[in-house]
Amino acid sequence: MALSFSLFIFICLVFLLTHSSSFMKPLCHHDDISALLQFKESFIINTSAPNAKKVASWIVEGDKSDCCSWDGVECDENTGHVIGLDLSSSCLYGSINSNSSLFRLVHLQSLNLAYNDFNDSQIPSQVHDLSKLIDLNLSSSKFSGQIPFEISRLSHLISLDLSNRDLELRKHSLRSLVGNLTHLQKLDLAWVNINSTVPNIFANLSSLTFLSLDGCGLQGEFPMGIFKLPNLRYLNVGGNKDLTGYLPGFTWSSPLEILELRGSNFSGELPASIGNLGFLNILILSGCNFSGSIPSSLGNLTKLTLLDLSDNTFVGNIPPSLGNLTKLNLLFLSRNALMGNIPTSIGNLTKLRLLYLYKNAFVGNILHSLGNLVQLSALDISNNQLTGPFPFELVNLPQLSLVDLSHNLLSGFELRNETQLTSSVVGENRLTRLDLSANKLHGQIPNSVFNLKNLISLDLSNNHFTGIVEFDEFVTLKNLTSLAISGNQLSEFPNFLRNQHELEYLNLSNNKIHGHVPEWIWNTSTASLKFLDLSNNLLTGFSQHPIFLPWTSLQYLDLRSNFLQGSLPIPPVSTLHFFISNNSITGNMPEYFCNRSSLIVLDLANNNLSGSLPRCLDNFEASLSVLDLRKNKFQGSIPDTWIRGSQYLRIINFSQNKFQGRLPRSLAKCTILKVLDLSDNKFNDRFPFWLGDLPNLEVLILRSNNFNGPMETPQNYLKFPDMRILDISNNDFMGKLPLRLLENWKAKKIENVQLSTYIHETSYVVIEKVFVSGSENARTYTYSMMMTNKGKNMFYEKVQELFTAIDFSSNKFLGEIPKSIGNLKGAQLLNLSNNYLTGHIPSSLGNLTELEALDLSQNKLSGEIPHQLTQLTFLEVFNVSYNNLTGPVPQGKQFDTFENNSFEANPGLCGKPLTKKCGNSDNAPFQHSIFEASQESRSSFEFGWKIVVIGYGFGFAVGIIIGPIVFARKHDWLMKTFRIRPLSGRRRRN
Repeated sequence: MALSFSLFIFICLVFLLTHSSSFMKPLCHHDDISALLQFKESFIINTSAPNAKKVASWIVEGDKSDCCSWDGVECDENTGHVIGLDLSSSCLYGSINSNSSLFRLVHLQSLNLAYNDFNDSQIPSQVHDLSKLIDLNLSSSKFSGQIPFEISRLSHLISLDLSNRDLELRKHSLRSLVGNLTHLQKLDLAWVNINSTVPNIFANLSSLTFLSLDGCGLQGEFPMGIFKLPNLRYLNVGGNKDLTGYLPGFTWSSPLEILELRGSNFSGELPASIGNLGFLNILILSGCNFSGSIPSSLGNLTKLTLLDLSDNTFVGNIPPSLGNLTKLNLLFLSRNALMGNIPTSIGNLTKLRLLYLYKNAFVGNILHSLGNLVQLSALDISNNQLTGPFPFELVNLPQLSLVDLSHNLLSGFELRNETQLTSSVVGENRLTRLDLSANKLHGQIPNSVFNLKNLISLDLSNNHFTGIVEFDEFVTLKNLTSLAISGNQLSEFPNFLRNQHELEYLNLSNNKIHGHVPEWIWNTSTASLKFLDLSNNLLTGFSQHPIFLPWTSLQYLDLRSNFLQGSLPIPPVSTLHFFISNNSITGNMPEYFCNRSSLIVLDLANNNLSGSLPRCLDNFEASLSVLDLRKNKFQGSIPDTWIRGSQYLRIINFSQNKFQGRLPRSLAKCTILKVLDLSDNKFNDRFPFWLGDLPNLEVLILRSNNFNGPMETPQNYLKFPDMRILDISNNDFMGKLPLRLLENWKAKKIENVQLSTYIHETSYVVIEKVFVSGSENARTYTYSMMMTNKGKNMFYEKVQELFTAIDFSSNKFLGEIPKSIGNLKGAQLLNLSNNYLTGHIPSSLGNLTELEALDLSQNKLSGEIPHQLTQLTFLEVFNVSYNNLTGPVPQGKQFDTFENNSFEANPGLCGKPLTKKCGNSDNAPFQHSIFEASQESRSSFEFGWKIVVIGYGFGFAVGIIIGPIVFARKHDWLMKTFRIRPLSGRRRRN
């Protein structure tokens, strides 16, 4: 018995000795501990950050002396060597040098340094020393520069993630990087700047399960063979706008679960065989060039949770089979050309959380079946052609927080009963944002809308509402931050606003609200209101008008186009944009404005303001972009110190006032000035050549002042390098035509300018927590100007960016028109009338092929009209009347459209449209004495029509400037009736 027990003990000891390695893990090697500690010490680590706990545990004391027990460190169970290092999101800051101790860990198989900050350093080429690496992850770690070629030598790699925005792969091709990595299962190079084609070699990586080349600048055609990889489950080549390709016919068994081509140039139709991708969970094809109809076979992809086909050109109906996708959480079909009725089967998608169908051509009523979507949190079917009523029960969907049905043809509200929904019925809804703008809703706004107690943003603009709910005990709406009811027929302020104390955005513009602004409005949201637009109403004044407006956070205030009277209200110090043009405001500009130093736009145009400008306006130099004082009664000189040189000032409009004296030389310091309009004042100065140094000045209008003196340009100055509208007409300039001013003239480059773009300044009002569209957030000031057209004053609300014009008329310029005038290519309007120009009309004017209006009338020009002018195929207005021209009028093309008055008072001219035939021996001699007398005399008659603003001729485009308001002058009738040649008195004096 004792022998047996002894034998048992002996056998147990032998077993323990021979299998000790199976029970006892070896300790971490000293060399590895040293390498890890040195690696840790090479970085700055924010130890207070929660994610820094990994490396904080790396200490050699007590039970922590074994590095295999450290966080993020994995050791081989048999050898004790460190084979895995996961320091992702460990708050490491610094760089990895070529001699880093990291590269002494030669047994590493897995290295994860993602989500750290390596301070834009390069990935060291010594990474190839870690030859046993299987998994390398350096994503989002702020590495930069070239990916080292040596990574391609890590032939054992199974997973490689280098996704970083500042890395690039230019010295070596994508082919050379992956050519040796034949075992790859995962490759993520998202955002790496590759800028090349996708090599066909990818189609040979048969083990590949994950491929992301998102936003890499890829070009060329995507290899079709990649879709056929037998194990590929994730494919993302989105964000490559120059990458073309097509979806193949999926006739093989594919394990694809996620396919994303977003923002690429893939095109063609979706193949019906896409329904064979039975494992597909996410399909994102937005922002491509796919076309055709949506195949009904998509309804076979019953595992889909996300389907995004937005921003393509799909046509036809939504296939009802999409109702089979019962696991769908997100459905995006917006911005296509889909049409027809929305299928009722959409109501089967009970797990749907987001449904975006906006910007299509859907018709019919809003589906009641949408009421089945109990998980829906956002519904956007805006910008379609939906009709009928809005089914109000949708607001009771338990998760619904956003509804946007704007820009449709909805005509009413469908309520649960014939009266209205009470607060108890809608009391549990979560709706915070409701947009019903731009529909055909009419009548009074129903109380049910105002019982949505959680509503934060409400937009009912551009409908036909004629009334407003009266404030009563049933109205529970008290948490609004954004309210827009612009573009309706409201006649009074909504009474329920009395109870709103958190409004940030309030837009009641373009209604018929009349009378005084009620006194109670001054107590509405005084601490929160940032945006207030009451423009284009019938307001006449303020009840108990305050000198200072009370809203302490106000950024944007628009009171334009009302009938406001009284003195100028003072906006809060916080105001950035203040519009009060087109009213009847009187009095001076108060000195209080001096403290409004944050103003970006100040528009006081078209009022009855008078007096001098406050000298303290130089306080605006740090912010002001637009200063518009047009059409007031301001007077006095503008001191040089009024603005010391603003780095932001872009548009100055002082036209139609009574300013006098010299121009302030400080204007030369406004280095980004684009528009300077000083027309119709009493300025008395020489031509401001010193403005020629302004590199961005495009519009300079000095018309109808007392500017005078010769126009001989200085030898050394910058010659208005960006000028495209120059109007110095109706002054007392003299000497030769100052074409040297325009030596740098060149047609404005307008590659990125749309035909409907006008001279404007756009500012953005940043309002947190408020749901307003981008167009509402961007507030635009548009430059307006007054011009004279055939003796008529015309007001143009907008001036197109395309518009180019030169007007030197009604001055005392003399001498010949130089041939160099043909260099003004791109000019559309040219007016040299009512001067003392002599000599022939230069044939080089035929080079101005964009010219639409040319006026050379009321000069002393002689010789024939050059035949080259018939090349001006866009010319719609031509006037050479009252000169000494001779010979036949050119025939053909545009000249066949000009009437007799374009050539009158040139006795030597003949041919159509004149009644005088060429070759008539009875031609009367030129009446030189009458002509010259009329040139030299001055009278109260004024002709000299200014730049004629007309449309692009014969199919070129639409009009240059729109919106004229015309005030005709009576002498035009006298001239036509009695054929009196207008005498050369050319200016009115203020």
